[in-house]
Amino acid sequence: MATIINMPRLSDTMEEGVVAKWLVSVGDKVEEGDILAEIETDKATMEFESFYEGTLLHIGIQEGETSPVDVLLAVIGEEGEDISAIISGAASAEPAKAETTEEVKEEVVTEAATSVEIPDGVQVISMPRLSDTMTDGTVATWLKKVGESVEEGDMLAEIETDKATMEFESFYEGTILYIGVQEGETAPVDSLLTIIGPAGTDVSAIVANGGTAPVAANKTAAATPEKKEAKPATAAKVEEVKPASTNNNSNGRVFASPLAKKIAADKGFNLADISGSGENGRIIKKDVENFTPAAKVEASTTATTVVAAGVENSTETKNSQMRKAIAKSLGNSKFTAPDFSLNIEVDMDNAMASRKTINAIPDTKVSFNDMVVKACAMALLKHPQVNTSWTDANTVYHSHIHVGVAVAVDDGLLVPVIKHTDTLSLTQIGAGVRDLAGKARNKKLAPTEMQGSTFTVSNLGMFGIQNFNSIINQPNSAILSVGAIVQKPVVKNGQIVVGNTMNLTLTCDHRTVDGAVGAQFLQTLKTFIENPVTMLA
Repeated sequence: MATIINMPRLSDTMEEGVVAKWLVSVGDKVEEGDILAEIETDKATMEFESFYEGTLLHIGIQEGETSPVDVLLAVIGEEGEDISAIISGAASAEPAKAETTEEVKEEVVTEAATSVEIPDGVQVISMPRLSDTMTDGTVATWLKKVGESVEEGDMLAEIETDKATMEFESFYEGTILYIGVQEGETAPVDSLLTIIGPAGTDVSAIVANGGTAPVAANKTAAATPEKKEAKPATAAKVEEVKPASTNNNSNGRVFASPLAKKIAADKGFNLADISGSGENGRIIKKDVENFTPAAKVEASTTATTVVAAGVENSTETKNSQMRKAIAKSLGNSKFTAPDFSLNIEVDMDNAMASRKTINAIPDTKVSFNDMVVKACAMALLKHPQVNTSWTDANTVYHSHIHVGVAVAVDDGLLVPVIKHTDTLSLTQIGAGVRDLAGKARNKKLAPTEMQGSTFTVSNLGMFGIQNFNSIINQPNSAILSVGAIVQKPVVKNGQIVVGNTMNLTLTCDHRTVDGAVGAQFLQTLKTFIENPVTMLA
C-alpha cells in the first residue's frame, strides 16, 4: 500500500522548506534509511531519510521549489501501484480547506452581527491600551474579584503592557459581575476584560457576544478534520544483514544516514568500524543496530574511555510583553533601517577634572553619562540633520531636542526621555536621569515619560565594555554607544604620557544621515566633552 510522505518539520521554527536536491528519482527502489532528498530549512540544509521501503512513485515538490510543512512531498509504494487518487486528493485538499475556512468566517460574522442589549447600569470594560505601542496585555494581578463592590477610582487590576506593569483603575461603580481575562492570561486590546453593574444582573448574553472569538476558534477546530501524521510502523521481524557492497570510507569520509549517525553516537560506536549495506556502502540504521564492537573492546587494553553522565534539562519561560515589544521594535529597526557606524576616541582628562570640581559643590552630583547627554543635546543643535525622523514621504526635522537614555531593567530595556535636554543644566539632567531610571527599574514609568525621543544614548561603560554598536531606537535617526573610560598611554605634545580615553560609536540611519554628517556630529561632540567649560558658556 502506498505511503504518503509530507514536507517534514526539520526544526522547531520551520514553517516551510526548499527541496535543494533529490537523491532518488521516480521509479527508484528505496530502502529504510536511504536518503531521499536534501531539504533547506530556516536554519540549515539537512538530509531527509526514508522510514519506509518500496518504489518512489511520485515527487510532489521539485528541486528548487518551496513548500509549507505537511504538504505532499513524495509517495512510496509498490511498483506499478495506482496512486492517482492520492495525488488528486492532495491537489484538492487546499481548496476544500479554504472553503471550510470561509464558511466558518461567514458563521462568525453572522454571530458577531447579532446585537445584544446591555442592561441599565451595566458597563462593559475592555482591555485598555496603556501605551502607544501596546497591542495586547497580560493581567498580572486582579485586585477585585467577582461579586465584590467597586467604587469609582478603585484599582481593578495590574496589567502588564509592552513597557511596564501598570495599575488599571475603574471609572464606574457597581459590582464585578464577570472577569473575562484571568490572572496570567494575555488578551488583545479592546477584548472583553470585565463587566461591572448592579449586583445580580444577568450578563450571560453580553459574555456570549463578547466571546465571539473563542466561539469562532471552536468552530474552526470542529470544521477542520484532525490531522493524522503517517508514522513508520515498528518492525516486528528481524531483517537479514546484507554484506557490505563497498567500503563506506572514501578519502577519510564516512557515509552514513543521519539516523545511523545518531544511533551510533548514542551507543558510542565508531562509524569507521561499521560496514554499510546501503547504496554505495552507506551505513544505515540496521547496520548500526546489528554491529557488535567486541573485537574493538578486546584490542583496547590500556585506553580508558570516560563518558560524562548527567541529566539534560531545559525549561521554557513565557516571553513578557516587554520582551515581545523589544523584539518587535528592534527587529523592525534592524531590518528596515540601512544603518552604519562611526567610531571616535575622546580624551577624558579635562572631563574628569571638571566633574570632580562640580561634585565638590554640596548637594551636587553629576555623572559622566550626564555630561555625554548634555554634549549630545548641544551637538544636535549644531547638526539638525541628526535630529530627524524618516517617513516614506518626508524627512521630519525636530526643532525640539528630547534625548532618550537607555536603562536596563530586569525584564529588558526601557528608554525614558529627558525632554528639552538642550535647555537643562548638567545637574538638572543628572536629577532627571536618576528619577526616570528609578521609575523604570520599579516599573512606575508613565507612557508619556517614554515617548517622543529624537536621539538616544546607550551607556555600557559601567560594565567595562569599551566598544559596542547599538540598534537605532526608531523613529530616531541615530543612537550613541558610550564605552568605559580607560587609562592608557597616549601621546600629548610629542610625549607618551598616561591618559584617560573613552570610545564613542554613533550608529546612523543612512536614509537621513550621511557619513560626513555623522562624522561632523562626532567631531562637535568630542569638542564639547573634551572641553566641558564650553557646555556651561
